[in-house]
Amino acid sequence: MVIVDTALKKRESENNPVKVAMIGAGFMARGIANQIINSVPGMDLVAIFNRNVERAGEVYLETGIEDSVYTSSTSELEENIRNKRCSITDNADIICEADGIDAIIEVTGAIEFSARIILKAFEYKKHVILMNAEIDGTIGPILKVYADKAGVIVTNVDGDQPGVEMNLYRFVKSIGVKPVLCGNIKGLHDPYRNPTTQEGFAKQWKQNPRMVTSFADGTKISFEQAIVANGTGMKVAKRGMFGPTVASGTPLKDIFQNLYPLEALLEGEGIVDYVVAAEPGPGVFVLGTHDDPKQQHYLNLYKLGTGPLYLFYTPYHLCHFEVPLTVARAVIFNDAALAPLGKPMVDVVATAKIDLKAGEKIDDLGGYMTYGLCENYETSLEENLLPIGLAEGCILKHDVAKDTVLTYSDVILPSDRLCDKLRAEQVAYFN
Repeated sequence: MVIVDTALKKRESENNPVKVAMIGAGFMARGIANQIINSVPGMDLVAIFNRNVERAGEVYLETGIEDSVYTSSTSELEENIRNKRCSITDNADIICEADGIDAIIEVTGAIEFSARIILKAFEYKKHVILMNAEIDGTIGPILKVYADKAGVIVTNVDGDQPGVEMNLYRFVKSIGVKPVLCGNIKGLHDPYRNPTTQEGFAKQWKQNPRMVTSFADGTKISFEQAIVANGTGMKVAKRGMFGPTVASGTPLKDIFQNLYPLEALLEGEGIVDYVVAAEPGPGVFVLGTHDDPKQQHYLNLYKLGTGPLYLFYTPYHLCHFEVPLTVARAVIFNDAALAPLGKPMVDVVATAKIDLKAGEKIDDLGGYMTYGLCENYETSLEENLLPIGLAEGCILKHDVAKDTVLTYSDVILPSDRLCDKLRAEQVAYFN
């Protein structure tokens, strides 16, 4: 979005910065805060929420701001915004309610907590920027319905792989090529990884072991590709996607023609998928086709080959560096980087990572008990499959064997959860 930088400089020159608040103070939140405060003109990070409010203060401190102010009321927060004081709080409601905040960046990875905060943000006419593929892939389409009714934007982010895929998809479509596959490049996929196996890597990079596990076991990429499917109208060709593994470092451009069955790509609106160990990792790619022989000739001239598939790729994704661009797109241009088109296309369903026993309570994402697989939404409904985003806290009614996909009939749901109500509303609304 090349025009965003000019628009932000204009906001700075007019002393009218985009004002944003953040929900969460973890690893990625720290990067976002540093980026906004030290590298983005025309944008102010006015408040940070975290349950442990000291961590919110530490995020500001890492950016060089030493005088953030604790506040617990909406009026205090509004006064701090007017006086250009940065606020930290353990009350997320006041961030939703306060005047003077244009957008909220949600970066927790939580589902139940975030669902309530997102709806409240919509109620107070605030755009919501989701660095939370988990909630987006579970109840994103119905949240988009609420956002549209409120006249605000809900969007996933530039920089993370789904947003980079969507930008590339839009570019490919804009030059007249038909996208038939949106792809993600992974370095590792082992569905049986857990927080113990990933503890060393997490410690090295100062990350949460469960978040690292959700990447390693395939749950995160399933959520990422599900939200790309929901934003493009694509599906998956099979449960779990193809996910071919190639020799480490193999150039994607040398192998892409043989990675996926051609017939699977040319049906309907195309598919989402991924490949393991190819280069350029951790980038993204789009495969497209063109029916015009004249344009095929030009594409060959421009070194994209003779077809029938043409490869477009972005060799990197820069996560938090680009999140402020998403904020600006929403606030200034009313444009979403990635949001559901309408009805859900792909679900992420809970699958047993180990043999599960009756009476056990399912742990959270990136844990020891389940991993996520992509499945087409219609199949998920027909087979009564349990979304992994709703699996945490469920009690197993009976034993479930390793690698079995769980159904609603296998579990007792926790009582009175908003996320379950929204999921039921989503099913009813789109069916």
